[in-house]
Amino acid sequence: MKLTYNTKYPSIKDLRNKAKKKIPKFAFEYLDGGCNEDVNLDKNTSELRKVEMKPYYLTKHTKSVMKTTLFGHEYDAPFGIAPIGLQGLMWPNSPEILAKAAFEHNIPFVLSTVTTSSIERIGEITEGNAWFQLYHPAENSLRDDIIKRAAAADYPVLVLLCDVPTFGFRPRDIRNGLAMPPRMSIKNILQVMGRPEWAMKTLIHGQPNFATLKPYMPADLDLKQLGKFMDQTFSGRLNEEKIAPIRDMWKGKIVLKGVASEKDTETAIKLGLDGIVVSNHGGRQLDAGQSTIKPLVPIADKYGDKIKVMMDSGLRSGPDIARTLASGAEFAFLGRSFMYGVSALGNQGGNHTISLLKTELQQVMEQICCERVEDFPNHLIKK
Repeated sequence: MKLTYNTKYPSIKDLRNKAKKKIPKFAFEYLDGGCNEDVNLDKNTSELRKVEMKPYYLTKHTKSVMKTTLFGHEYDAPFGIAPIGLQGLMWPNSPEILAKAAFEHNIPFVLSTVTTSSIERIGEITEGNAWFQLYHPAENSLRDDIIKRAAAADYPVLVLLCDVPTFGFRPRDIRNGLAMPPRMSIKNILQVMGRPEWAMKTLIHGQPNFATLKPYMPADLDLKQLGKFMDQTFSGRLNEEKIAPIRDMWKGKIVLKGVASEKDTETAIKLGLDGIVVSNHGGRQLDAGQSTIKPLVPIADKYGDKIKVMMDSGLRSGPDIARTLASGAEFAFLGRSFMYGVSALGNQGGNHTISLLKTELQQVMEQICCERVEDFPNHLIKK
């Protein structure tokens, strides 16, 4: 696919700045913020960018190819779109926009249980090539029904989220009264009035809702009832006893997302899972934890030949993807970067962001004389 991007926005930072001007403050702060004091949010990117790579300028070089095979599928690039909740709140119809762009660019789109498009709709858009992230239900019957829906829609990969045993303490969201739908205080109404394009698109596409969960929700819940429903319906804490029956039920690949320790990696291998995503939920859950690049290196070094090791959280550019791959990950995922893109540029945001990241990553590969994605670790400067 030809790579085309809007040259007015040649970086994720440019997209972030534009997105901030286009969506209401309560939506932007939900997207942009971490938890507590944002310590781990900031470390994710700053510590990743301490990774350095060595170029070999006199090495014979033919061409650099980004294509890589993961779980039997050859993707056009070694990165995908991470799952994000409430996407339609940040930009109307954004899950569908991003899923379509991911399909056209042949990279994976991961649908969250708590985003604003349904399993079936995203499965249709991607022709069964999306991944589905399961936020573990409290009741087995609900778990089983959701998993059966994902299987019926031909999702090849099931992602189990393990890093949300509790909801992160996020001061911005508390101040903004963020819920689904958002509480329309006078302050929030004024914010919406200042973002007319967002407001008009929301009217066109309708008030965002938890589309996948809609069949299980009582009608006309108010905000208090909705919060109670979510608390009663989901139990984010995973363990071996909860994962084992899912492994028996799901015939495709299973990935555990949110791994931050060697111990949890060993458990994933023991349970017969196919991959892990080293992640700290974008710095939104544990401010006192490590940045994702820190546990990635020993995990990939020790277990990379036993399980597929991937990473998300903190990546904001093609060079960041390269740093991640050089550090031992086989694949990388980005979340906020794509939401900045779609919030800034609407229907063009998905194609723009993917094209931009592919262009940046290709330049890094050519610059350091890295011909294949799996060769990135050969260029890592170890410290």
